[in-house]
Amino acid sequence: MISVAAALDRLFALARPVGVEQVPLSGSLGRVLAADVVAARDQPPFAASAMDGYALDLTGLAAGAVLTVVGESAAGCRFSGTVEPGQAVRIFTGAPVPSGATHVALQENVTRNGNRLMLGPDALLGGPNIRPAGGDFRAGARLTAPRILRPADIALAAAMGAGSLTVTRPVVVALIATGDELIPPGEPIGPDQIYTSNSYGLQAMVQAAGAVARLLPIAGDSVASLQFAFALARGADLVVTIGGASVGDHDLVARVATDRGADLAFHKVAMRPGKPLMAGQMGGQVMVGLPGNPVSAMVCGQVFLLPLIRALQGMPAGPAPRVNGRLASPLPPNGPREHYLRARLGPDGLTPFDRQDSSLLTLLATADALIVQPADDPGRAPGDSMDYIPL
Repeated sequence: MISVAAALDRLFALARPVGVEQVPLSGSLGRVLAADVVAARDQPPFAASAMDGYALDLTGLAAGAVLTVVGESAAGCRFSGTVEPGQAVRIFTGAPVPSGATHVALQENVTRNGNRLMLGPDALLGGPNIRPAGGDFRAGARLTAPRILRPADIALAAAMGAGSLTVTRPVVVALIATGDELIPPGEPIGPDQIYTSNSYGLQAMVQAAGAVARLLPIAGDSVASLQFAFALARGADLVVTIGGASVGDHDLVARVATDRGADLAFHKVAMRPGKPLMAGQMGGQVMVGLPGNPVSAMVCGQVFLLPLIRALQGMPAGPAPRVNGRLASPLPPNGPREHYLRARLGPDGLTPFDRQDSSLLTLLATADALIVQPADDPGRAPGDSMDYIPL
């Protein structure tokens, strides 16, 4: 067995970022930016008014001064002349500040009668109310890759003048549940069979990470059935098997994968739940074999699949993000495997569930966090600090 950290390192060594494609801004949310966006010009490209008011030259003016209004500057339609001493230009928020103007007096601080404008006592107070050219960014500024594009990133790319973005193409993940006992939900079921659940949970998990999930037919516990399932996975970037990764008589995944030329990077990880886990390279595809217990598969998805998908998307390799919190109840000592405990996160801190059996999906569905208890941990008391993975 190897540690979780060592298993992640070996997984990341297998990950080669997939190709890139061009997408319009409107289709880029959640995609991974693969090439920097470079600003075509300054933003704003001109000095712009920050308020509705009047643009004027502040030199020599005092409250009570009377000016002549000589024009108007609106967003998209600037005043083309120059503001001379004793003159003012009606201006609106975002409009170009006319040449010669050094200050925008707020409209509520002046009195206008026709083309005559009197400055009130507060008209010249405060700052100039002008946004300088390039105050947000300059031409040549960059929105740097790689990054998962958020709404704010897309707004910035648009302001920089980019109509489309270079992004990583979606990672294609083929999911193969294995086992003669498995039946798809909604289908007729026998007394010794169960509905397959982890494949649907993992499908949702990888889709939420921006990948394309191909849910393949369930593979039975035979070499021929597994060979057929692997053939259906052709073209995927990542092939994920669920179940059949242990060492029982019916656990055939490692054997069949090896027969197909897989070079296994590891087989068994010192963690619970999730010990029977394998990964390797198979014909240019990354292959990960997850345990069949539902909670084990879902926990391994959080710990291994999601970081692997990020690496395949071109994001920096790293483990699942962890947060530090305090225990609301004690933890008993841990054995030689790193333990991922389902827990609730409340006002008093983290409360691990009393039962941690790897078949109990009901507890996973109500959990907010996976507490990460190190191997050979001596146990913890309420109030102690622990790392956890948010769910």
